[in-house]
Amino acid sequence: MRLLNKVALITGSSSGIGRAIALRYAREGARVACADITPSARSPIRHETDTTTHDAIVQHGGKAFYLQTDAGDAAQMEDAVRQTAREFGRLDIMVNNAGVSLESRTPARIHETTNELYDTTMRINARSVFLGSKYAIAQMLRQRAHESGDRGWVINVSSIMGIVAGTEHPSYCASKGAVSNITRQVALDYARDRIHVNAVCPGYIQTAIYEETTQGMHSATDLLRKHPFGGPGLPDDIARVAVTLASEDAAWMTGAVVPVDGGYTAR
Repeated sequence: MRLLNKVALITGSSSGIGRAIALRYAREGARVACADITPSARSPIRHETDTTTHDAIVQHGGKAFYLQTDAGDAAQMEDAVRQTAREFGRLDIMVNNAGVSLESRTPARIHETTNELYDTTMRINARSVFLGSKYAIAQMLRQRAHESGDRGWVINVSSIMGIVAGTEHPSYCASKGAVSNITRQVALDYARDRIHVNAVCPGYIQTAIYEETTQGMHSATDLLRKHPFGGPGLPDDIARVAVTLASEDAAWMTGAVVPVDGGYTAR
């Protein structure tokens, strides 16, 4: 129960990595606000479509509720933070997970990339991290510090493409590079307030985005060869690290951008 007595708000929580983080946080004792456009997102993984994330948590004895939230909209993100604090009394952990990879469907080099696709990707992947961090940290500064003495934990979900370049993914690489570096900046700015800010950078993970990638860009065999530990990974591989980053196990960590990628970026 490493997250006992902590409250978490997780964007993009209806499927994939966000769902896995929400479920594991609840098992570790956190109360969870599940924020997403819809409570049930399209997913190639059957069990994700059977029960919504917040219902799955409640059915197993946890505490959770759903917030309809467009993470790229300032008013909606501010309201999500406000509602979380109202429901559970505080906000300790902000997980900025919402994201898209539109180029997985239609790979393109930069001269072939539409302005609209770039703007949409940056809005969902990068602006949402700015907004989530902004409003969550404002709440963390207002409330009493956690019993550990820390004021909060921000975990941003970046990508291996926030560390190294991909292929024909200019807007996605730009957005995830922004996530990685805003993590470092915000970590420095709020270290004196004892707010931990770290990012996890997943490799290729078995989610809806992975399905689109293997259909539109890379073969599954090709991706397997690029991960020394084999691949793809599972959403829970990322969730386990996200638990650590929000726990006392990471008491001396801030500003870290951590690849969880089966060795992909070690090459």
